[in-house]
Amino acid sequence: MTFLTRRQHVTLFAAVIVFATSSAGYPQVPRAEDIAACNAEAQRAVNAGTTSRDSPLPTAKDHNRAAEARSTKGTGQDADGGAKSDDPQRSGMNTEGAKDPAYQAAYRTCMRKAGF
Repeated sequence: MTFLTRRQHVTLFAAVIVFATSSAGYPQVPRAEDIAACNAEAQRAVNAGTTSRDSPLPTAKDHNRAAEARSTKGTGQDADGGAKSDDPQRSGMNTEGAKDPAYQAAYRTCMRKAGF
């Protein structure tokens, strides 16, 4: 049986910590496929209407952001043509869809389910 010295224990422990937490420092960024899938799902939810029990209900923030998107100052777009946002649950949202609170709620829900 091999006995590790105190220094070897510390080195092994440090290596385990570094490898275990190396991906924890970087937040996930939605890929183009995630954005496209959530835009499509949000469009389906809006077309189905709010009477569907699977459709998420818009929050007050969704209503406020939709009003802002309808105004002239809400025209910012990211490189993919979607709405700019620091929030990964809203990043890449279709700019026309961003004007609809129900669309925003469905898009955010989809992104949350995808892990963002």
